Amino acid sequence: MAPVEIVSFGYLHGQPPAAHLTIDLRHHFRDPHVSPELRYMTAADQPVRDAVLNTPGIQALVDATVQAVEAFAGGPSAGPVTVADGCAGGRHRAPTFAGALADRLTAAGHTVTVHHRDIRKPVVNR
Repeated sequence: MAPVEIVSFGYLHGQPPAAHLTIDLRHHFRDPHVSPELRYMTAADQPVRDAVLNTPGIQALVDATVQAVEAFAGGPSAGPVTVADGCAGGRHRAPTFAGALADRLTAAGHTVTVHHRDIRKPVVNR
């Protein structure tokens, strides 16, 4: 199995990292930032993970991304696969999605590394 690197990031903190596959979570999925009780939490907090993972469509996107990674990994020039997933600030949706994707890919036999580029950056006031 090809090794997989997953990088979560926030578009408001700079350009997306280089990747074979980039997932933009900004416009189609519930943003915990809009809830005052979740705004200053991160994906390290269970209420944030619950809010993101219970958003309609997220599980289907995790499934589809697993399939896309498998397609990249199975290609004739198979090698490491990098997935970048971003939301606005990089503290809620992107790292939660990255964790769910990592769990699924690890269960499928991949060696997975995860890096949360922007999770420790301050909350962006928007």
